[in-house]
Amino acid sequence: MSESQPNPAGGPPISTNPGDAGNANLIYILYLAGLVTGGVTTLIGVVMAYMAKDAAPDWLGSHYRNQIHIFWKGLVYALAGSLLSIVLIGFLVLLFALVWYIVRIVKGMQTVSRGEAYPAPSSWGF
Repeated sequence: MSESQPNPAGGPPISTNPGDAGNANLIYILYLAGLVTGGVTTLIGVVMAYMAKDAAPDWLGSHYRNQIHIFWKGLVYALAGSLLSIVLIGFLVLLFALVWYIVRIVKGMQTVSRGEAYPAPSSWGF
């Protein structure tokens, strides 16, 4: 059974069960590993996020939604950058996409380790 304590910052309750966030943290790690494996582990991670999102508590569900959004929006940024590479500005878009991808993952790992919901998982920014 999951235990929680009030969040001193006034946000959602902080989970005191470390096992609650293990799957979400693993998916973030798979996403980072996808930078080295050519995206294979990222595909595994997004499938895991889709499978876990419905049964998760609200705070953890926000992380699964964030991971799903990272996958699809990262794909859009990468495709746009690839297409625009013909006119050279695409390389800047690809660099932005890489930085965006890493920042979203690191921010997610930090908030999941604190047992907090991911703020604005559907945003297009950082």
